[in-house]
Amino acid sequence: MTNYNFDNPICRRHTGSYKWDAVPEDTLPLWVADMDFRVAPAIERAVTKRAEHGVFGYTKIDDSYYDAIISWFSRRHQWTIERDWVIYTTGVVPAISCAIKALTLPGDKVLLQTPVYNCFYSSVLNQGCGVTENRLVRSGDTYTIDWEDFEAKCADEKTTVFLLCNPHNPAGRVWTREELTRMGEICVKHHVRVVSDEIHCELVMPGHTFTPFAAVNEVNQNNCVTLNSPSKSFNIAGLQIANIICKDKELRRRIDRVVNIYEVCDVNPFGPVALKAAYNESEDWLDELNLYIHDNYKSLKTYFAEHLPQVEVIRLEGTYLAWLDIRTLDMSSKEATRRLLQDGKVYVCSGILYGEESGEGYLRVNLACPRETLQEGLKRMVRVLAE
Repeated sequence: MTNYNFDNPICRRHTGSYKWDAVPEDTLPLWVADMDFRVAPAIERAVTKRAEHGVFGYTKIDDSYYDAIISWFSRRHQWTIERDWVIYTTGVVPAISCAIKALTLPGDKVLLQTPVYNCFYSSVLNQGCGVTENRLVRSGDTYTIDWEDFEAKCADEKTTVFLLCNPHNPAGRVWTREELTRMGEICVKHHVRVVSDEIHCELVMPGHTFTPFAAVNEVNQNNCVTLNSPSKSFNIAGLQIANIICKDKELRRRIDRVVNIYEVCDVNPFGPVALKAAYNESEDWLDELNLYIHDNYKSLKTYFAEHLPQVEVIRLEGTYLAWLDIRTLDMSSKEATRRLLQDGKVYVCSGILYGEESGEGYLRVNLACPRETLQEGLKRMVRVLAE
């Protein structure tokens, strides 16, 4: 029995929605990582109550904010966090930039596992650092790590930071405890700090378990900076709230200094109340959401198997972003997305956004929408791609 109706379509046109209002009116947007579902009732109540107060001045974060974070990660992910480890900020992307700025010098290299979230590249390059790639290896319908290459890149004396995506966007991997342990051992061996973007950590499919990088062992925890937010999982990205979690006092001091220099140290009145309502009162909503997304993934997988089996659907372990291999269709990712937009009136992401080489021949599709919307998008996609 379900308690929440994720099938209910909500019109988002003309609401200032980046996802919907940045594309033509006749186009179905299945691109940016933004859900079309109404937020959990507790979040809506909390934000409404705050709005009814009518005064929206500067916001002070109180103990209840930290208590919500500590309680959530303890019971949900068996990770013990102390209050002093938490630095709040406006979003995970600003947090990535702050962490890289604090932990590197211009000219250093930052290691990425590609294909990977496109803002990783800009966050590295904007700090005057270079990108070095540990390309993920396709193995059947999923991806694995080239460990020899990973260690070789870490051993490069110019590599000072490994920017991890856990769960991985767009490859859909939820890294195992064993994989995270091995990453941590190699990074410590070669004096490489780990910055772990865990914004998708609550979006995990049945049969898979998310493990925070820092929760694996003391070695990992002492050598990493974790970035997370309820924004993706609870559909509150517009409220701009995120956290940087770091045990090491000196690293935390340096990051906090950059957060203040970049002026991303103040949050709006709605983000903290939404976070507390999410973590304290909305766990059942999240559990149902994950099941719904998994059903959407199975629906997409079945649809392509029946109507266009040349397209291979990569296994989805986490996130709500399907990764499609279209290399047998003999068209580039750029051409496919152009034709889908022009002829199919459906907007998806080109794989090359996530790596010029590692993402070529792939498309990324957002599954976080009512099933009826997804089915219409799939019909449009297959009609164009089958030609």
